[in-house]
Amino acid sequence: MFDVDSFVADCRGALGESEPRAAIREVLERAVADPKAVEAALPAERAELSLLYASAELTVIKVVWAPGMAVPPHDHLMWAAIGLYGGEEDNSFYRRTADGLVRSGGKEVATGDSLLLGDDTIHAVVNPRQHAYTGAIHVYGGDYLNQPRSIWDAETLEERPATGETMQRLFAEANEREAARR
Repeated sequence: MFDVDSFVADCRGALGESEPRAAIREVLERAVADPKAVEAALPAERAELSLLYASAELTVIKVVWAPGMAVPPHDHLMWAAIGLYGGEEDNSFYRRTADGLVRSGGKEVATGDSLLLGDDTIHAVVNPRQHAYTGAIHVYGGDYLNQPRSIWDAETLEERPATGETMQRLFAEANEREAARR
């Protein structure tokens, strides 16, 4: 059985380890190794960002991608550990150059997988499934909610601020598209 409070406590404890990123990834991997238990506690039924825990050192968020949902390139400006408990996500990575963003690889992540992102990672995310939600737990090494971040236009790659409202709007629009599709 997955318990959110126990998971958060384990993540907080992992911060005291000599390699906190690796320790938190291990906590996350143990959790998503039983995806049905996590799904029972954190159902993936609509696109959402739901805060599970926040402090100056750690933020834990339930993230659910709607079918076919895409989030354009964005940064976190802190490390992140991501674990999927349902569905799939395709990550496209980018790097900054003098001419702007340049795509620099990708990574497919599926149910039961985890991914560790560095402080300077810029990535875009797509749920490749057209008829299923993707559920994930994102653990950030800092105060994600109050960290100024950037998001880039998917077509022009023009950089602009990524606010909580910007991100919530992407999820609301995904829910509207999914409702219209049904």
